[in-house]
Amino acid sequence: MELKPTKPLSGFIELTPVQQRCFDTCVERMRGVLNTAGYTRLDLPAIERAEVLTDKDNWDEIETQMFLFQKGDTKMGLRYDGTVGLSRYIAGHLNDLVFPFRAYQFARNYRGERPQRGRYREFYQMDIDILGLESLSTNYDAEIVATLSRMYDSISDIVGRVKIKVGNRRFWNAMFEYLKLTDEQSRAAFVLIDKKDKLKDFLPALIDAVGEKSANEINDVFTNGYWSFINKSVNLKSAVSEMDDFMRLLKSMGIENAEIDVSIMRGHSYYTGVVFEFFSVDYPWLPAVGGGGRYENLASKFSKTKIVGVGASIGVSRLLVALMEENKIDMGRFENPIVAAVLPMGNSSVPFAMGVVNKLRAKNITAVAYLDAEKKFKNQIEYADKIKAKFSLIIGEDEVKSKEISVKDMATGEQQKLSVADTVKLLKTVY
Repeated sequence: MELKPTKPLSGFIELTPVQQRCFDTCVERMRGVLNTAGYTRLDLPAIERAEVLTDKDNWDEIETQMFLFQKGDTKMGLRYDGTVGLSRYIAGHLNDLVFPFRAYQFARNYRGERPQRGRYREFYQMDIDILGLESLSTNYDAEIVATLSRMYDSISDIVGRVKIKVGNRRFWNAMFEYLKLTDEQSRAAFVLIDKKDKLKDFLPALIDAVGEKSANEINDVFTNGYWSFINKSVNLKSAVSEMDDFMRLLKSMGIENAEIDVSIMRGHSYYTGVVFEFFSVDYPWLPAVGGGGRYENLASKFSKTKIVGVGASIGVSRLLVALMEENKIDMGRFENPIVAAVLPMGNSSVPFAMGVVNKLRAKNITAVAYLDAEKKFKNQIEYADKIKAKFSLIIGEDEVKSKEISVKDMATGEQQKLSVADTVKLLKTVY
């Protein structure tokens, strides 16, 4: 019989046990930050109706972007981010929630695009949002940036330091209004500004899009600073003041690694105010490692109630896998989670050995029993070495009779006999 392939599909990630422990450690720490900040975890369905996932009616047009399928008359698809499902959920539970409502999602998402380095068809993403009905203070924008910053701080010893760049869509809306740009010109300018750092011919492209006079004024924002436009219009003055107030509020919350960068636009068209992105300080070759912004009407296609929010996301898989592939994470610290390998010498020793295992686990000491008890001592001690156990607890007939355990330190090779209570005490004290 021909053997079937063992590799996963292209664009799907599989981690080794050591990598998985690193991944889980990071996620656990970030969740701890969110829990202490009062966010509720949502675990929403991975499958949504196709009409929920997209506004487009042309099935073929969206087929290359999403994983879509049909059961009976119902067209469905796998979620590609957390926003759409959140929109539907909030609209469907308006009477069940207390606003402002804080929520986070940590889930697999799926995109049918061509897989490439850093872009996967299946990936984990952490989404956090604060939502209000009809209105939401811009103070929450700072709150969510501060929360995201603390999440990165919680894993900085693993992934390095980050810096925050803050932009504001309202500033550019006011700028385009002052320049009397058409909607088409404004959209083109948004796209070019968003790609500014990647374009060698930014100014010529801007001139083609909006004309020389307007292009030069827009370029002056980057050469002379956004403050030089504060007195050009009432709306520009308001937007500049909003950015400055935002930065002062961030500093009052202990965030010192943020700066204004008006080229930060974020690609999604639904952002309407403050936008922000997080970048790695230690690994500047990485793209943005997280970001988000304010949106004015999250669930407009699900509810007539106006739902205002600010949200952010961290591409957890994208960040961690990139650093793992480049050997930028010290994986040695995740290699040996096993404190004790319990080795019963013969089946008659198994009951006593399992009693020891239970006592260790009751004290939160990680213990694994080798239950092929009839195998030779050499096999058992090799197993303990392979799983990188810190101690081997050897239990034979003599140990069962004396109710003492032969405790071997796997690093030093030293061995001593201890009572069960003293064994627990030793392992608890050392680890």
